[in-house]
Amino acid sequence: MRRTALKTLIVDKNGALSVREIPVPEYGECQALVKTLSCGVCNGTDMKLIHGSFKNFNTYPAILGHEGVGRVVETGSRVKHLKVGDMVLLPFLEQETCGLTPGWGAYSEYAVVGDADAYISSGMGPGTREWSESYLAQTVIRPEDKVDAVGASMIITFREVLSAIRRFGFQPNENVLILGAGPVGLCFTRFAKLLGMKTVITTDIMPDKVEAAKRLGADYAFDTSRCDIEEEVRGLFPDGIDYVVDAVGINSLINQGLKLVKYNGSMCCYGISPRLGMELSWAAAPYNWNLKFVQWPSKKEEGEAHSQIMAWINQGALDPMDFISHVIPFENIMDAFRLVEERRPDTKKIVISYED
Repeated sequence: MRRTALKTLIVDKNGALSVREIPVPEYGECQALVKTLSCGVCNGTDMKLIHGSFKNFNTYPAILGHEGVGRVVETGSRVKHLKVGDMVLLPFLEQETCGLTPGWGAYSEYAVVGDADAYISSGMGPGTREWSESYLAQTVIRPEDKVDAVGASMIITFREVLSAIRRFGFQPNENVLILGAGPVGLCFTRFAKLLGMKTVITTDIMPDKVEAAKRLGADYAFDTSRCDIEEEVRGLFPDGIDYVVDAVGINSLINQGLKLVKYNGSMCCYGISPRLGMELSWAAAPYNWNLKFVQWPSKKEEGEAHSQIMAWINQGALDPMDFISHVIPFENIMDAFRLVEERRPDTKKIVISYED
């Protein structure tokens, strides 16, 4: 018998989390219903929604989660490129339900994906009210792909970071300094080496994370609680470095990074900072430099990064499990958010798992 209700994680305007029951979502003729298999905890988006600091989002209570993986269980009448049993990325809840607004809504036992080609062939493509750009990134994981449902949740972060790297314009044989070795900073570290960058330097204030950066390919990794990073970087690159990346979302890192950017180099900021303004000082920067922000990964560009990510995974050059420290069942989901708030040194990506 088909289920009519599902459990989902919500946050209220005061940041309180709870699990509620809501109806299983309806789906359209170009969509599919998906049973959730896993969902990664995003230290950026999820936590900012919980703390009320996500830019331009103020509609609460909200349903959380945006790094979901699921299995197709039903399809609409016009769907051609999805079938029952397919494992897919980025299932979302699209509609307000029971007074709850989706903050993408992937911490739900069921959600919905769209068949982009079915929308386009039915005249409901880009520019129509039925269309969502997310359909361009709701990709099928093939049976031959060397990743399970838990590891697949990491692909979403991988694709976001690779699409940001392409926006930032990283080039082979150039040098990069990555400030922060959380899950995002470790992705920047690994990808910079896979893309042929000459020197990768990664920093953090926790020794465990510094060691993780070394394991993932950093040529140099520094614990900035124990050293002067300006002195260390200038000792290696007296003229400064090509790219400095704020992989944390702390505004003070921009001013710190500008002291280390070389002439015509780039200060690259990833994600949405909780504080949406700062006093920018370029007193110690060179005369010419670039400031680049990627606050919001394009779903189109994220989808275009998929083939490269899967090639690295299938070739054994990229292992999603290197970035995951905890897998927690949905019934214990509150434990996951306590771990994030505790900022333990052994915590990397946390993934919520569901019964298949």
